[in-house]
Amino acid sequence: MEIHEGGIMSMVGNTPLLQLRKAVAEKPRVFAKLEGFNPGGSTKDRPALEIIRHGIKQGKIDEDTTIVESSSGNMGIALAQFCRVLGLRFICVIDSRATTQNVQLLKTYGAEVELVTEPDRLSGELLQARINRARQIAESIPKSFLVNQYANIYNAIAHHRTMKEIVDQLDGKVDYLFCAASSCGTLRGCADYLAQNNITGTKIYAVDAVGSVIFGGKKGKRLIPGHGSGITPPLYQEGLAHHHIAVSDFDCVAGCRLLLDKEGLLVGGSSGAAFMGLAQTRHEISPSATCVILFPDRGDRYLDTIFCDEWVAAQFGSQESEKLKAGWATEKTQHFRRAV
Repeated sequence: MEIHEGGIMSMVGNTPLLQLRKAVAEKPRVFAKLEGFNPGGSTKDRPALEIIRHGIKQGKIDEDTTIVESSSGNMGIALAQFCRVLGLRFICVIDSRATTQNVQLLKTYGAEVELVTEPDRLSGELLQARINRARQIAESIPKSFLVNQYANIYNAIAHHRTMKEIVDQLDGKVDYLFCAASSCGTLRGCADYLAQNNITGTKIYAVDAVGSVIFGGKKGKRLIPGHGSGITPPLYQEGLAHHHIAVSDFDCVAGCRLLLDKEGLLVGGSSGAAFMGLAQTRHEISPSATCVILFPDRGDRYLDTIFCDEWVAAQFGSQESEKLKAGWATEKTQHFRRAV
């Protein structure tokens, strides 16, 4: 079994870098790495392809293998797309936070979807329950391959190329990289690439969620999938980031709405979070700096949540919803512009 060159998998990577000119001031320079341009619509195409490619190379995946993974959406969609191309059976374990669009995409690509609704008894986390169930399924199928993105080093290795692309696109001039943290594959991969290539001038700012425990925060309710984590992923290591910022769910929504309003960019929750992470640390950034924000996916997967006024009102209250409608996010950006 092999992955043929020239197919849809060859389209993974080489995503564009767009300078943000309206959402932020002209100085510092801020660029968005638009990972939604990957064929599966997210940055998760990179680790999905790397993990499958390595599994085939090592003889762990062939035509009769069943692929199993726990995913909140994007990793599952990436795997479903590639498994469809390769003719592989794919079982994806999701939880109740998965968006309607993501579930439909998984099924459209041919994935078998299993929903976990009860959290793990020991940790109280839906994520851990998903991981446990995926492991159980893999163990029950004689010829299976458990992806395990939270611990699979090839998740991180895939993002060496992400960081290399950014460095090459900006001729090595990258002062700050803002990256949302979840499985920590992107964070680990980018940090490892910089270290291995002795690039010391780039600071990585990890953007975590309020309610996430990755950086030792207090565990709490989180609404936005793919941003933050209720467990410390095995891929995480101390010192990967120079600094970390916690961004609330509401600020994620505000960031997404602001980017749509000012730049015409329809991006997902972790992208909005990463953008607001930059806004929160604006006082630390020199006007001469060059900043890159990783935007992991597109916003069309969040039409019934982040971009739905009724959902926002239900989750945050009608007053907060009205603030967004009245241009609160835009006002926050104008403050950001003045500050820098």
